[in-house]
Amino acid sequence: MIPVLVVDDEPMVCAHLRTILGSADDIEVVAQAGDGAEAVEAVIRHRPRVVLMDLRMPGVDGLTAIARITALPDPPAVVALTTFDADTYVIRALRAGAAGFLVKSTPPEDLIGLVRVAADGHTVLSPSAARRLVALSSDGRERGEDARRRTAGLTERERDVLACLGSGLSNADIAAKLHLAEATVKSYVSRMLVKLGCANRTQAGLLAHEAGLVAR
Repeated sequence: MIPVLVVDDEPMVCAHLRTILGSADDIEVVAQAGDGAEAVEAVIRHRPRVVLMDLRMPGVDGLTAIARITALPDPPAVVALTTFDADTYVIRALRAGAAGFLVKSTPPEDLIGLVRVAADGHTVLSPSAARRLVALSSDGRERGEDARRRTAGLTERERDVLACLGSGLSNADIAAKLHLAEATVKSYVSRMLVKLGCANRTQAGLLAHEAGLVAR
C-alpha cells in the first residue's frame, strides 16, 4: 500500500482527493491536514510515502511546510497542488524540495497514476511544465549563470544523465537511452544530487533547464 497524506485548507478538496485515491487498491489516505503545521505533525505521526500539499493556506503555508518536511530524516515525496499549471509560486515549492506538482483539475485516473509515480521516487513534472516554470522565473538570467557554474564540474556522462533528468526520464529510460545499466544510472543520479546540492530529481531537472542542458 502507498500511504498518502492530503493537505488542503478546503475540507471539500480533501474529501474529493480522499474519494479518488480511495478507489485505488494500492493507495490509502492515512491522514489529512488543514495547514502546514498540521501537515508536518501528520508526516511524523503517520509516515506517508506521498504528501499532496496545497500551497496557499492560512497559518503555516505549503512552502514552509515543504521545507520542514523535506528536512526530516527519510522524508516522503511532497507533491505541490496548484490551480494553475504555470504558477510562479510552484517554482518556489520545487526549490524548497517538492518532488513535483499537480494541477487540482487533474483527471482522477491521472491523479492515481501520478501518486504511484511519486511513490516510486520519480518526478511528477512534465518537461513542458518545467520549461514554462523556468521561463516564468523573475531572476532567470542570474539563475542560469548560477546553474552553469554549478554544472561546470560535471563529467560529460554526468551532464548527459542530468539532461535526461531535465527531460523527465526515469532511471530505466535513461539507462536505455545512454546504454548503461540501470544500477549505474541510479549511482550517477545519487552522486549528482550531492554534487549539485539538489534535494531530489525534480530540483536537478530544473537545474538542467536553467543551465541550458535540455533542448527547448
